[in-house]
Amino acid sequence: ARVEFRWQDQFELSIDPETARAYHDETLPAPAAKTAHFCSMCGPKFCSMEITQQVREMAEAGESIEEIQEGLDAQSAAFRAAGGTVYVEEEVR
Repeated sequence: ARVEFRWQDQFELSIDPETARAYHDETLPAPAAKTAHFCSMCGPKFCSMEITQQVREMAEAGESIEEIQEGLDAQSAAFRAAGGTVYVEEEVR
């Protein structure tokens, strides 16, 4: 359920589904968040589950380990260049 972003299943599998839903709704209240492929912990750019799925798809498509590693290294470099923090302040216009 986690890897496939099946939020309702994740809530139902939790010890306390009502509290799990409440915490999720507190940080991501929009209805679209119930189908989003990321959570509030890492956000859409650094979601470990989404990255894992992308790597699996790349491997299934026949990309070599070296090509996959190059892509991961490029993402790591971009992360460090942006300050090495998940929460980056937006530019105010």
